[in-house]
Amino acid sequence: MTVVVTGASGFIGTQVTQALLARGERVVGLDRVPPTVAGDGFETLHVDLAAPHAEAFDALRAADAVVHLAARPGVRDCSPRIELRRHMDNVVATAQVLAAVPLPVPVVVASSSSVYGGSRRGRPSREDDRLRPRGGYARSKVAAEQRCAARAAAGGAVTVVRPFTVVGDGQRADMALARWIVDARAGRPLVVYGGLARRRDLTDVRDVVRAVLALLDRGARTTVNVGSGVGHSLAEIAAAVGDVVAPVTVEVVPLPVSEPDETLADTRRGAATFGFVPTTDVLDVVRRAASSAGDAEHLRLVS
Repeated sequence: MTVVVTGASGFIGTQVTQALLARGERVVGLDRVPPTVAGDGFETLHVDLAAPHAEAFDALRAADAVVHLAARPGVRDCSPRIELRRHMDNVVATAQVLAAVPLPVPVVVASSSSVYGGSRRGRPSREDDRLRPRGGYARSKVAAEQRCAARAAAGGAVTVVRPFTVVGDGQRADMALARWIVDARAGRPLVVYGGLARRRDLTDVRDVVRAVLALLDRGARTTVNVGSGVGHSLAEIAAAVGDVVAPVTVEVVPLPVSEPDETLADTRRGAATFGFVPTTDVLDVVRRAASSAGDAEHLRLVS
């Protein structure tokens, strides 16, 4: 089977690619960034999916399955022209991918838990909840989901996954856990937005990969959360960084953009669709994130 993975050089894309290659699939990776993955059966194309690219479209048309992970991340990104870049990378690129892939070919598209705008007074977010996106990033993901809904309405095979705060080895440098690890090593305070009591449903990147592969194998056609259903406070996560890396202090600062105090996934549809409920060991994911960021000799041993 030939699987096209967009965003193959990214945090999740790298690990999805490695998992597909490990089980013997042929993978074509599409990304603007050179990949760190190599091996038999892996081909890469340097491409901007929001712009016409005949070779990339040919690969999408010929694929047996597609995992669309390419996106413009960054909930707090306020850089110039960010709304245009989000629209091009999250909405136009998704539309281009969906248009190129024949309707019967399964496409798994990564959305985001940000489309919910946070949990409802502690109740987990369900896939059929009314969406309440906060900010441009979340709105761009809702717009991308609308393109997926149009494909489904036309009889196309598509699954939308909504991951909740993915953590683990290989995180992007702009993500909170990665920044905290760097700051802890440097002896700087961990900058915490909004307060230590805020909670996040953390999802181990390995479980996200496992869910994506299961959805491909099962030919699912749905929208599904990928989360653990367990909330972790920012205080707990910061303490884990202190245990793994070095003792820490914390500096609480105001939120630069509107963000929910809590995210929490309803896991029932996921359990029925991809066959398991993700679980997250906070210390383990912090260890792996710190180790993958380098300087592993500085890690403290935690019993």
